[in-house]
Amino acid sequence: MYTMTTKQLSGKPKRILVADDDVAIVESTCMVLRENGYQVDSADDKEAINKMEKSLPDLLLLDIWMSGQDGREICKYLKSKELTRHIPIILISASHDIAKSAKGAGSDDFLAKPYGMYELLEKVAKYLDPVD
Repeated sequence: MYTMTTKQLSGKPKRILVADDDVAIVESTCMVLRENGYQVDSADDKEAINKMEKSLPDLLLLDIWMSGQDGREICKYLKSKELTRHIPIILISASHDIAKSAKGAGSDDFLAKPYGMYELLEKVAKYLDPVD
């Protein structure tokens, strides 16, 4: 299990939105994040944007290919809006060119599928749990 982080010691948990249409990935990712003290919501389509505009998360994990939606376009859209541009976005994909795609979309980082849970937690902590 991942070690306790500052967000768990300081009280209010950080909110993460996981947007992916692969149920197994969403369930396992959400479970690991919740077990490590994060508040997690999930979406499997364009609903991700609607959820973000109603209640802003502290971080978005966004699949590149999701129910006919291009996560790169969603990322570009969110990064172009004043309300959401500050939110870290980590693109996730099994694509061999994920690094190039993530950079082109303006995301903050990326995870290549399949990703390990420690790798996931390290990436999330990089944006949500800065070292003092």
